[in-house]
Amino acid sequence: MNSSNDSLAMQRITKLVDENSFMEIGSLVTARNTDFNLADTDTPSDGVITGHGLVDGNLVFVYSQNAAVLNGTIGEMHAKKIAAVYDMAMKMGAPVIGFIDCAGMRLQESVDALNGFGEIYAKEVAASGVVPQISAIFGSCGGGLAVVPALSDFAFMESKGKMFINSPNAIEGNRIEKCDTSSAEFQSEKNGCIDAVGTEDEIIAEIRELVSVLPLNNEGDVYTSECQDDLNRACENMAAMKGDPRYLLSEISDGHVFFETKKNYAKDMVTGFIQLNGMTVGAVANCSEVYDEEGKKAEEFSGALTARGCNKAAEFVNFCDAFEIPVLSLTNVKGYAATVCAEKGLAKALARMTMAFADATCPKVNLITGNAIGSAYVTMNSKAIGADFTYAWEDAKIGMMDGELAAKIMYADASADELAAKAKEYDALQSSVMTAARRGYVDLILDPADTRKYLVDAFELLYTKCAGVPDKKHGTK
Repeated sequence: MNSSNDSLAMQRITKLVDENSFMEIGSLVTARNTDFNLADTDTPSDGVITGHGLVDGNLVFVYSQNAAVLNGTIGEMHAKKIAAVYDMAMKMGAPVIGFIDCAGMRLQESVDALNGFGEIYAKEVAASGVVPQISAIFGSCGGGLAVVPALSDFAFMESKGKMFINSPNAIEGNRIEKCDTSSAEFQSEKNGCIDAVGTEDEIIAEIRELVSVLPLNNEGDVYTSECQDDLNRACENMAAMKGDPRYLLSEISDGHVFFETKKNYAKDMVTGFIQLNGMTVGAVANCSEVYDEEGKKAEEFSGALTARGCNKAAEFVNFCDAFEIPVLSLTNVKGYAATVCAEKGLAKALARMTMAFADATCPKVNLITGNAIGSAYVTMNSKAIGADFTYAWEDAKIGMMDGELAAKIMYADASADELAAKAKEYDALQSSVMTAARRGYVDLILDPADTRKYLVDAFELLYTKCAGVPDKKHGTK
């Protein structure tokens, strides 16, 4: 019994992979359980199509749940097929892409279905850091199934999809009309595991683009394409747009291409991938401004680190380090978010981000584009915690605190004119980029227009970096 070629699950696979490249595995598998008349129910492929194909010539393994078969619910054989895909992917060193459209556990199979969930979780954990894992939610993804995209490295969600641990109406004091906690909008902005929302075609196109820039496994090469761009190309308007790192990263990348991750979550911290001379580089950047497609300022942030932003950065850096993808940080930070809400989780999040940067042995470059003030700067991949190179633009400001505040603390009884003079003196002596460079904390001061060529050179040099690590099992954060 073969899977229907016109099923929605198969159509999604066909859109994803190169033409005629998909080979289905396990097409004859059906449900094994016979309780509650399940034996009388037609269950082709037990509700999930699995196999392998090519994306731009790169091998990928795919599973796609078929909601037309028992609502795509997960039973014993359904789970075993997904687990088998993971086993093959790890043997072959290729990414796993999962299309989720499922009503949850199959009630007729009870403990077998529960065990199946556990098998899928275990395979995701085993594959983490070995091969990239990508999930896309096209229908329903509820209860324990929501753990699957959360365990993935990247997760996408169709605009009309639903993702939840508890349904909106099951949350005390809430109704779906009041706050739809299962919506794509809520999950992408508040949850922290959804990278982008869109139509089915948009999501599949983004997944194809993502696969083309990622190494296939943790031993794969980060040179993923041929560079057709000028390596010495001048980058225009960089200083004027330093508040929005999306523009800066697009400007320095080959072909002006920047693939952003977690676009709608913690917008004060930007993460994503660029390419420099064909090499994939992970980027982490502070964001104080967001400009729309017309060049108008759409949003503005304080330039302070937040708990969500730090957690977002830490998770991204850990992914890059696991796959030996070089990391570029763009630092433009004034301090920490100062709210009661921020205090609840900021210290732990800062510790997590600091550990991620300091622990990472992949090539690391820090570019200071604006403010680098206080210990917030230190946590942003500074030379002190392990950056291989630290560059700064000519007008960057690096110091313990703002000159005006420092003057008020040191000269509390001084007049306004004297405070202004002392503030200017403090900035010149303690917060200038030249002061930091003379002490070895900055390796090179750049004209913003020259940023691309110097970053290309830095990562080319660091390509063969080999860093020893202390003998320990793992860190604890």
